[in-house]
Amino acid sequence: MNPISPQANDTLIETPINFLSASGLSTAAILAEPSTPTDLCVILCHGFLSDKQSRSNRRLTELLIPQGIATFRFDWHGMGETQEHFPHMTLKQCEEQLDAAFHLLRKQGLNRLGLIGSSFGGLLAILAAPRQSTLLALGLKCPVIDFPETLRQEFGPEAMERWKSSNHIPNIVGDGSLVPLHYVFYEECLTYNAYAVLPHIQVPTLVVHGEQDQLIPRTQIDRLLKTLTTKKQLILIEGAGHQFGRPEEFRLMTNHLANWMTQHLKCP
Repeated sequence: MNPISPQANDTLIETPINFLSASGLSTAAILAEPSTPTDLCVILCHGFLSDKQSRSNRRLTELLIPQGIATFRFDWHGMGETQEHFPHMTLKQCEEQLDAAFHLLRKQGLNRLGLIGSSFGGLLAILAAPRQSTLLALGLKCPVIDFPETLRQEFGPEAMERWKSSNHIPNIVGDGSLVPLHYVFYEECLTYNAYAVLPHIQVPTLVVHGEQDQLIPRTQIDRLLKTLTTKKQLILIEGAGHQFGRPEEFRLMTNHLANWMTQHLKCP
């Protein structure tokens, strides 16, 4: 894969947008566009207990805009600007949000689309990809494929029982303090099988994973790659954990994802 090469400086124009999903839920988003017209855009899906302004989303925007590629980032319902709704969030709501994002961008003439999902956002990107005819490329950063398994392994049996009785989970990306989330969310997750969706993904797919990721089991990544039937590539970042915390790890992760999108969105 060829590295991104600088092009003529292009001004970043960011426009706040609110859009409605099929259930009528309002979603806060930011459309970042180059000053020159484009029909290319990458939708950026943040992770669990994060938001649209995540470090990865902002850096990917900085890398893609000079290539003439817009980005669209938004908050999952219950996170970011809608944190008060987190106790009642559902995967179905998030699926509807992502479908609505694709619809909105196509209406705006952005019809050559890429999709990057981080962790929990990777799960939703996998679920959505087969439904989107204008999708040209998929990027998955340490994706969750089996979310119930990941939650059980991260929380442990005692915390899972506490979740069931109290409707609170530990903040796994923060200080471990309890966060309200109804247990029915876990039960809903059990009804999804992302592995069954993978053979239906037809676009080129890049998986970037940390060699030392302690949150997403490597067995999930291996099974994902085995199950995908489309063009695929795994980039394993040596020594990196789930957060790609060291500067070089973060640089490699974001550059690989941006390169993949540039390569597959800009080809004839």
